[in-house]
Amino acid sequence: MPDIINTILWPIKWVVEAILVFFHTVLEGAGLDADAGLTWVLSIVGLVLVIRAALIPIFVKQIKSQRRMLEVAPQIKKIQDKYKGKKDQFSREAMSRETMAMYKKTGTNPLSSCLPLLLQMPIFFSLFSVLSHAQNYEKNIRDGLNVAGVGLMNDDLSKSFGAASLFDIAPLHLAISTANGNVAVIIIAVIMVILMTGSQFITQLQIMSKNQSAEMKASPMYKQQRILLYLLPLVFAFSGFTFPLGVMFYWLVSNFWTMGQQFLVIRNLPTPGSEAALAREARLAKRQQRKGIVIIEDEAGSTAVEEVKNVQRQQPVGKNRAKKKSGSNKR
Repeated sequence: MPDIINTILWPIKWVVEAILVFFHTVLEGAGLDADAGLTWVLSIVGLVLVIRAALIPIFVKQIKSQRRMLEVAPQIKKIQDKYKGKKDQFSREAMSRETMAMYKKTGTNPLSSCLPLLLQMPIFFSLFSVLSHAQNYEKNIRDGLNVAGVGLMNDDLSKSFGAASLFDIAPLHLAISTANGNVAVIIIAVIMVILMTGSQFITQLQIMSKNQSAEMKASPMYKQQRILLYLLPLVFAFSGFTFPLGVMFYWLVSNFWTMGQQFLVIRNLPTPGSEAALAREARLAKRQQRKGIVIIEDEAGSTAVEEVKNVQRQQPVGKNRAKKKSGSNKR
């Protein structure tokens, strides 16, 4: 089974290594020390930026899928309310048929919103494998394993990565669990755990507080999200205890990317009926007023755009000028 997984991940790992080596070569050409931990950390940052930028189309597709699911949510809830309390086999099958018919009619799929996440999992496993393999250079030699990567990560680069230390005091291949009393590794890992937890908490909090409609906040799914909001710090605490510093740098930068990306999505493509959607409508209204545009809505709900024309302001006429003007008219 591991051989099958390695075969599937091989092309992804090759691309990951190529990007990592590319940034390392560029940074070395810019004058940075090839064996320094900072050079390899910046290479990991470049790797994250390229990978996450490549996943933007998938993320956009996920947003559109979530929007379609929100549109059919009221109809799905009506079907669920129709069979609420009915636990017999006939009712369950009927509810399932009507639900699938509704999905087919509206062209939606509940699994499509999970597809982007599933597609990202092989990339993450490949990244973890590449970084861990390179950082465990000495262990691989002791175990008689191949020390080079699957692509451009040759023996020398793997050795350089495996021996790299941040600020020459914190080896990137060490974790809290393997630090053996290295205070620098423990302190850096704890700081990253705090930053990872904070960024993830802010990302989830802005989704739940600003990008949820009133109907969604009343659903059981919203309550589950609130529970996950406070359970995630435990996940990061565990990962911070076991993951090497190099892998944690990838996860930290990826979390910051997600936080910024989610902020832009909520600001520009908010969920209809949410607090973020109302805030966006208010911003657009102010912008239109500054441009001299007024949106008029009639009783039927249809809208029309009317441009406000600039009317020249009539200058006030003084008393003396008014008398002279009236006298000339009399003549």
